[in-house]
Amino acid sequence: MLVQDRNNGVPKSPKQTNPTSKTSSRTSRTKNLEFPQWILDNLYKIITIFLLISTIVVFFYLHNSSNSTNTTTLFCLQSTQTHVIRPEFPRINWNNVPVITDMGTRYANFRSEKWIVVSVSDYPSNSIRKLGRIKGWQVLAIGNSRTPKDWNVKGIIYLSLDMQAKLGFRVVDYLPYDSYVRKTVGYLFAIQHGAKKIFDVDDRGDVIDDDIGRHFDAELIGEGARQEVILQYSHENPNRTVVNPYIHFGQRSVWPRGLPLENVGEIGHEEFYTEIFGGKQYIQQGISNGLPDVDSVFYFTRKSGLEAFDIRFDEHAPKVALPQGMMVPVNSFNTIFHSSAFWGLMLPVSVSTMASDVLRGYWAQRLLWEIGGYVVVYPPTVHRYDRIEGYPFSEEKDLHVNVGRLTKFLVAWRSGKHRLFEKILELSYVMAEEGFWTEKDVKFTAAWLQDLLAVGYMQPRLMSLELDRQRASIGHGDRKEFVPQKLPSVHLGVEEIGKVNYEIANLIKWRKNFGNVVLIIFCSGPVERTALEWRLLYGRIFKTVIILSNQKNVDLAVEKGNLDYIYRDAPKIFDRYTSAEGFLFLQDDTILNYWNLLQADKSKLWIANKASTNMKSLFLVSKSWHAIPLANQSDWFVKQADAVKKVVATMPVHLQVNYKETTKGDDTLTICNSEIFYVPRRFVSDFVDLVNLVGKLDMHHKVAVPMFFTAMDSPQNFDSVLNSMVYKNKPPGNLTTIYSAEAPAIHPWKVSSEQEFIKLIRVMAAGDPLLMELV
Repeated sequence: MLVQDRNNGVPKSPKQTNPTSKTSSRTSRTKNLEFPQWILDNLYKIITIFLLISTIVVFFYLHNSSNSTNTTTLFCLQSTQTHVIRPEFPRINWNNVPVITDMGTRYANFRSEKWIVVSVSDYPSNSIRKLGRIKGWQVLAIGNSRTPKDWNVKGIIYLSLDMQAKLGFRVVDYLPYDSYVRKTVGYLFAIQHGAKKIFDVDDRGDVIDDDIGRHFDAELIGEGARQEVILQYSHENPNRTVVNPYIHFGQRSVWPRGLPLENVGEIGHEEFYTEIFGGKQYIQQGISNGLPDVDSVFYFTRKSGLEAFDIRFDEHAPKVALPQGMMVPVNSFNTIFHSSAFWGLMLPVSVSTMASDVLRGYWAQRLLWEIGGYVVVYPPTVHRYDRIEGYPFSEEKDLHVNVGRLTKFLVAWRSGKHRLFEKILELSYVMAEEGFWTEKDVKFTAAWLQDLLAVGYMQPRLMSLELDRQRASIGHGDRKEFVPQKLPSVHLGVEEIGKVNYEIANLIKWRKNFGNVVLIIFCSGPVERTALEWRLLYGRIFKTVIILSNQKNVDLAVEKGNLDYIYRDAPKIFDRYTSAEGFLFLQDDTILNYWNLLQADKSKLWIANKASTNMKSLFLVSKSWHAIPLANQSDWFVKQADAVKKVVATMPVHLQVNYKETTKGDDTLTICNSEIFYVPRRFVSDFVDLVNLVGKLDMHHKVAVPMFFTAMDSPQNFDSVLNSMVYKNKPPGNLTTIYSAEAPAIHPWKVSSEQEFIKLIRVMAAGDPLLMELV
């Protein structure tokens, strides 16, 4: 379910009036009023009350229809509106926070150092009962509005909504009634009652062998601590901000919830690791067998029928640490927090429920570096059961839209504050400014930090940030090798045997070739049915996939564009990816067989069916390019030709010479449908200059793009890779009849639904068999 905003509006103060002059006369007249006259005198009040009641009725109608499209739209609207609000920075007197003691429960004098905190919405599951029998750990169950009132398990502390309200914590005012994020109250209760480590879990997992200490590092100091060196991801690539840990544990085709979708295609294992001394792994993320923590995209695209997932990871793979500058998705299903990281337990309240713990994890990892701590990922610690009940994509909207940008933002963020809690509050504030969450979470953070101090928590001391120090180069002796297993993934409908290694090698080769090329797709069809599919298809190959459409869609990260003037959007995209090797533009009625583009020269221009060195012969053989005689043509063609003349007249010498050498005479207009074209980095500045020369002239992209290309370079220098694309003017009744896995591109091929996308994937699998994992 989506997180509900329960903030009550604050009534405005009524205007002050002078009571001395009118009170007596108004009172005396009222006694003699006729009913119709009373109606007339109070008409504005009646209308106001009626409008107020109508507004309340509409709100509750939307609230009770939370599964409908209208309600989803409402929340999307709220999400976009919050991005333009500048939050108010909370003012806190850190030295004057009153102590909060447990005065409302029977557990006031109870103390335990090891706590398991779990949210419960139904009667106790077998998993909950098993957790309660783990020796040395106290289970704390947190209820919500859906929890049965008679919930009870011997040996487990249960906090109902009423009990939570009596604890006196500030955070309670911000928590939704029906969400697992109420676990925030549980964290504070555990800390108040002596917690030194907290195991954050859900109610559908069983700890393997019922022994938490066997799998995690429950002790970091003292006799029970393992004094050992831990394998660590290499920091050699400073631009690598997030990794998929499932690859390390043997499942390269599975990805965790919270991994940016553009990183899903990165399935190669590490060339080498480094090492780090243990002792500061204050956040420990466990891997789950059975149903690992996967997103709704994986859940709904990898299932065959109603069969439950039972995915297994390598239990013998070594645990692995994350260096500063590199992050990993962290959840609330199977994670241990040590006391030095208790401040990082806060679950945001203004984002969708399935995004809350992941955003918390990234936020906490960044702050963890400020105290010298790090995250370690452990081999399977829990077996979670797939109940075959997925959740809608809308509950993850804050992930797929923002998480890639968030990781880059966090790595770049710096603070000049001198105490950890001040840094925490500052980061929460800046994240609200950036639109990752709202002002509500800024206030929530302030309440959370004050509650921590109120229950006796001591904030850790800061340490210098390694990211700001020059890192030593990684010598040969410092490189540690570990080759992950490649466990079978029968859940994908494919037994991964020998030939899959070849297919994986191909995918890595394609990714290596196009991994620094930005793909820009214009969607003419309904983006809510196709945008995610295009990202899944091409995001495995390209640096990033930008989707433009006539209508902006914030939740799907679809940007507004106009196909008739698509070239005008190019400069801002060029500026956004200044390190990209090139930019490939594609209309959604053209399919790209990327495996046939490896031979193309990425330093040259490419364009649909632009293969001839002679323009005259080109018009005889090409189906995308046309030379339109202007005689007896409509005004549109004449006006387009006039616009071309104006631009050519103002071109710099090198562009004008190129154009005039290629185009002979002013009696024709060159048109190219421009379904697909590629601009390498070295021509970006020329392209931008030409866009600026066009300015506000009404020049269609079918006219502008061929003009740009012939001005930027001679056609004989264009790469001919698209010469052999399949190009038809009209689609046949059966699209599969025109598809060829040997062609670099296919036109036309329209995809407007998930069923049509599945058909496309099945035919494209002839060139890329791993695509079958998507259907």
